[in-house]
Order: sequence, then C-alpha cells, then structure tokens
Amino acid sequence: MTVILDISRLISRLRYSTPSGVDRVEMAYARGLLAHYGEDLVLAAVHPMGRYGRLPRKAALAYLDELEERWASETDAPRQRSLASVLPQLTALMPTGRGVTSARDGKAIYVQASPHHLTNAAKVQRILAREQARFLCLVHDLIPIEFPEYARPSGAALHRRRMETVAAACAASGGAAIVNSAATGRALAPWLAPETKIHVALLGTETLPPAPPEAASDGRPYFVCLGTIEPRKNHLLLLNLWRHMVQSLPPQDMPRLVIIGRRGWENEQVVDMLERCPALTGHVEELGGCPDARLSALLRGARALVMPSFAEGYGMPVAEALSLGVPAICSDLPALREVGGTAPDYLDPLDGPGWQATILDHATRGPLHRAQLARLPGWHNPNWAEHIAIVVKAIEELQG
Repeated sequence: MTVILDISRLISRLRYSTPSGVDRVEMAYARGLLAHYGEDLVLAAVHPMGRYGRLPRKAALAYLDELEERWASETDAPRQRSLASVLPQLTALMPTGRGVTSARDGKAIYVQASPHHLTNAAKVQRILAREQARFLCLVHDLIPIEFPEYARPSGAALHRRRMETVAAACAASGGAAIVNSAATGRALAPWLAPETKIHVALLGTETLPPAPPEAASDGRPYFVCLGTIEPRKNHLLLLNLWRHMVQSLPPQDMPRLVIIGRRGWENEQVVDMLERCPALTGHVEELGGCPDARLSALLRGARALVMPSFAEGYGMPVAEALSLGVPAICSDLPALREVGGTAPDYLDPLDGPGWQATILDHATRGPLHRAQLARLPGWHNPNWAEHIAIVVKAIEELQG
C-alpha cells in the first residue's frame, strides 16, 4: 500500500528563511511519516511552476535538511532569497511522472497537511485520480469562515472553497480528515458527509534549541507575544495596555513587551501604534523575523507569554511557552484550553483591566505567577509522536 505525502507548502517556501506555523506542521509530517514508513513513503508536490508529480527522493530529502538548517541558523537573512539563488533547487525539485500507483498496488493514501492548492478542487481531484488514492487531509481551522471579520476581504470565500474541496475529495475517494483540536473538529463536521471520519490529533510542540534565557539590558521583566500580526491576534489590546501602563506606572515598575511575528493584513491601527506612538518607545520591541535560537532565548527569559486572541484553531505558542516552563496568559478559548489544560491564566480577550492586573502580577512574581509555576509540572506536553501515531492509525483504517 502506497502512502504519499504532499509537501507542496514546503516547496513553495523555498525562498523564505523564517517558517510559519503551517510550514512547521508540514515539516513535522514529513519527518514523522518518513520515520514510520521509511523508503515506502512517497514525497510529492505541486511545484511552484504548477506541475504536480512525485519528487526525486534524493533532492527532496536534501531540501528538507537544508530548509530545517536555514530555519534554525539564519539570523539576518533577507525575508526572501532571490529567485536566481534558488533556481538550482527549483530545478532539482521538479516533479517527475514516474512511479504513479498502479492498479495492482491497490488504493494509495494521499496525505496533505497544509491548505496549499485546496482552493483548486479540480486539481486535487486530478491528483487523487492519477494516484488512485484516498484523501487524508489535516484541517487547521475554519476561522476565516467563522470569523470573516478577522480575515482578508476574500478570506472567507477562499476558505469555503478549501473546505468544499476537502469535503468533496474525502467523499469521492472514501477519505478522512485530521483536525488539530476538538474545537476545529466541531467546526468542520457540518461540512463533511456523515460517513467521513474526523480524527482529533493535537499538534506536537515544537522543540526549540537549548539557549540561555535572554535578559533585558536594563533588567526589567518582559513579556512575549508570538504570532503573525493580524486582527484576530488582538495586538491592539496589548499596545493600548502598554501605553496606559507607561502613563500610569512609575518607570521602575514598567515591564517590556516583545512582539515576534511578521506583519499580516488589515493592521493599520496596530502598525500606526508601533511606528508612531512615542509612549511605546523603549517599552515595546517588534521582531518581524526571529530564528529559532533567538526565539528560544527570548521565551526562556520572558516572565510570561501573552496571547489575547479572539479566535484560534490550536495555539502553538502556548504549548511552546509551557514546554519551556514559561507561564502563559491567554484568552479563554476552547482550543487554547485543549492545549494548555489547567496551567495558563485564562482571560476574556476584551477584559483590559483583567489583562493588566494579571500581567503586572506576573511581572512582580505575584501570587498568580507563583500559582501557575506550581501547576506547570502537571501539564501534558503534546508531542509529534502522539500526533503521527493518530495519523498512521487513520491511514491504516483507510487501507482497510
């Protein structure tokens, strides 16, 4: 039985040095399924040039190694490498037409862990027909559909097309879906045929490299907010809180805020505050790109992670912080409670006074901070071995 893993997303990120959360998930699928199936796992992709096919194995494995190394080590790399510099890799990774599943092999299982090309239902159906495969797809969230106000103007329509593609591909091929939380599963269920099975598998926590905790040069405590700067992440709450604290607290009591993440969309107010609010100068630092080693050091040195999101499908930053023994202050959302359990301090994302009080308690190592540190040893750290085991079980069920 052939198992095919689509790594189109990773191939499309060839020019980038800093991974997104979806990039890391697809890499974890590649590493996990390669460890389980070895030479029997086929790697395939829709190439940036548009062609679908199975990838030359040696070139694909070398690319995965190089990409991980780049994520971990590049510090001042450009946001995008030049097209000329990546042309040799693009050429080496051109898919081939060889090795397509034959009738005597039976049904293949086609695994896709990213939303790459899911807006093109016809392409997905052609791929599955060519591979004679059942579809097994990881769905990360339905936030653009559930909360269109937090997406790009066309985001809801595009995501509906993705979910329609997933539903049609699963129904036509006898496939199944993986979801990263029960909350995502509840949102996805109405889109799928009743016979399409949904498997819940929490994402594994990313293992950050060892690093000494980073301390502020002025000795002040600091907090980290990690994630793309976009409306649903509610950065505006934090920036307004920090401006208020600057105006109302003695300088020696003022913590710092480090915002790590690329700028996304519909962020005019947040960008204006970051660039033009004098009260935030010296108190708020924005890092658009952050290699793994620096991220590890910043998280380890932080008094707490802050994540006041309005909506989440999972919440990897919460897991990353807790895995390092760093407290988390986050929104009271079902998906975040699935990740954090009883460990974090949960707050309504609109409760500004509550957020300020909790942040200041952690800044001074107050009772809330000490209580969370006492809870942390009882937190279960989701890992990729558990996730991949559920994926393998889903594959085996589809194989019958």
